[in-house]
Amino acid sequence: MNRAIGVFDSGIGGLSVLRALRAELPHEHFIYIADSGHAPYGERDAAHVLARSRAIVHHLVSQNVKALVMACNTATAAAIQLLRAEHPGLALIGVEPALKPAVAFSRTGRIGVMATRGLLSSDKFQALLAAQAGKATFILQPCDGLAHAIEASAKTGDTTETIALCARYTSTIGLFGTENDQIDTLVLGCTHYPLASDQLRALLGSGVQLVDNGEAVARQARQRLLPGPTPIHPPPGRVSLLATGDPQTLQAAARRWLSLSAPVTLLDI
Repeated sequence: MNRAIGVFDSGIGGLSVLRALRAELPHEHFIYIADSGHAPYGERDAAHVLARSRAIVHHLVSQNVKALVMACNTATAAAIQLLRAEHPGLALIGVEPALKPAVAFSRTGRIGVMATRGLLSSDKFQALLAAQAGKATFILQPCDGLAHAIEASAKTGDTTETIALCARYTSTIGLFGTENDQIDTLVLGCTHYPLASDQLRALLGSGVQLVDNGEAVARQARQRLLPGPTPIHPPPGRVSLLATGDPQTLQAAARRWLSLSAPVTLLDI
């Protein structure tokens, strides 16, 4: 039996990671859970995030997943070490802001970081930041409300609030561009934010590098799973979508950003 890979986030943001996973592993089956009934994680305390992460992981383990991707920066920072200790036999893959790749991309040495307040204050993020000390200047920007605005736009298609928040936060970070004193690289430190890449690109121009972690996570998943030879004509993998909150938001988001038409099951956990 081809067991599924579990993926979860506080909402639709993890779809940006699922998109990369499906591109890298198109014949794998996936179970995606949006914990939208208990979101947002990024503006809640670590105890809340840990409790919800435990509940979601327990459910996915009960579904006999062969690997699990925590497609949420905040949940990874708050919970992955404890969850790995609790599930030592599970391939548990987290995400983290792509600070190191951003240093490699940047030519001006000035890098903006958009993330949730919970992530920026976490010990895990501070350790990542310390590891890059002296290699670049990082300007950190908590983006309250942006993940929620992106969620809301999934159903309505109205990106007015998303654009306004992106404009506010990028202007607070500083002057973007390719000159020596400008910010030439922007780290998208929440898995929701790549879903607003079009809006950010329109604001910042093509010269600014947007860096997220979806492709890196997908490559790591492939390495961890070490899949065997691909059949000559393998069928595409299936995707099961579940949500603890409004299923219509996840369904609309999957259709919009993944071109995936699939029903969403309401999950009571």
